[in-house]
Amino acid sequence: MTPIALDRLITLISKLPGIGKKSASRIVYHILDGESTYARILAEELTALHQSIFRCGICGGFTETDPCPICSDPNRDHSVICVIERAQDLRIIEESREFNGVFHVLGGLIAPLEGISPGNLAIGTLLARLGGPACRDRVREIILALNPTVEGDTTALYLQKILKDFPVEVTRLASGLPVGGDLEYTDRLTISRSFRGRVKV
Repeated sequence: MTPIALDRLITLISKLPGIGKKSASRIVYHILDGESTYARILAEELTALHQSIFRCGICGGFTETDPCPICSDPNRDHSVICVIERAQDLRIIEESREFNGVFHVLGGLIAPLEGISPGNLAIGTLLARLGGPACRDRVREIILALNPTVEGDTTALYLQKILKDFPVEVTRLASGLPVGGDLEYTDRLTISRSFRGRVKV
């Protein structure tokens, strides 16, 4: 019979995204088989997580200082705001080293079936940033870096509609065939986006 403490921990870990009961069980037993020092350090870091990391008051990304290093960096282009769904998307874009502007985290996507409306997202704070004191320069471009899903498209269309009254260019990341992809295994929507987003060579 599994000890109750183990069952509780497995249940908690299995609630993490992408981790089922079997994966959670392997993780727990790995921790249990390892050094107790590792388990203690892990527990301490988890305990301190919400005290040491919080959301930036400007962009909504996770940070240890407010404003975050990106929002407070004078070398970034503060006239270009990249709108993203989740805070973790920021790290992915930063690792590409292709973007030198600033970010704005929506905190989700419009999904009526899940009860998520525009009012649940950080859209009001985005509008407040347009030409406001949060930006060093007048915002000239908003890049919508949202996933090409139904929810992402819905959110992008909504933002395009409300931003049309602002003197700002609204763009969206290109989507289409991935590098190394094979047409034979590509879905119709991706091919359609690829044709619409084709570029001159």
